[in-house]
Amino acid sequence: MKFVKSLIAISMAACALSTAFAQEAVIRKNLTERLPNLPKIEEISKTPMNGLFEIRLNDSDIFYTDAEGNFLIQGNLIDTKSKRNLTEERTEKLNAVAFDSLPLKDAFMVVRGNGKRKMAVFEDPNCGYCKRFERDLQKVSDVTVYMFLYPILSPDSTDKSKNIWCAKDKGKAWQDLMVRDLPVPKASCETTAIDRNLDFGRKHKITGTPTLFFANGSRVPGAVNAQQIEKFLTDAK
Repeated sequence: MKFVKSLIAISMAACALSTAFAQEAVIRKNLTERLPNLPKIEEISKTPMNGLFEIRLNDSDIFYTDAEGNFLIQGNLIDTKSKRNLTEERTEKLNAVAFDSLPLKDAFMVVRGNGKRKMAVFEDPNCGYCKRFERDLQKVSDVTVYMFLYPILSPDSTDKSKNIWCAKDKGKAWQDLMVRDLPVPKASCETTAIDRNLDFGRKHKITGTPTLFFANGSRVPGAVNAQQIEKFLTDAK
């Protein structure tokens, strides 16, 4: 009897899998034919909402469609019972970057206290939000911050980034500019690390500054305050 039940369960699972593959094939075929300029569909999966499917494009761009690909929806899927933004959660998961995969050799360190906790930040020296963030970060101790220069706002951002990277004390030059509004002395050296930061940012869709990464791989965009930073550092343990 147990053997028969097992066969039935296997058969039902195989049937469900076959149906899922067929459904995915229909969605992929219809969307591709009807929207030839649509980027390559990388993944199709069911959502918690009956009849709604998630379409993933360009690594982490999320769209939604019905079972036949007759409609394409862009926007946030909200679970009203749990009050969760499912689209945001999914995007954050897709955009997570393993801390060990960050090119730390292309960053400089700012260590506070015992430096046991770790975080990385991509910042532009002309970013006003970054300056606000840096001033709030002064209140956070026992942390090592890996600072990635990420000049995306203007040519002057690139010039300042190069001068900071070539400074004898990168951390001091950075803090002088961002916290104390002191000019960055001119300096010259090999600065391909900044180019690599820009390449890394494009690959991982870092479109604004500051963008933070924590030890558990989580990504946080924007100038969060000291209390929020503490929470993210605690959660990342």
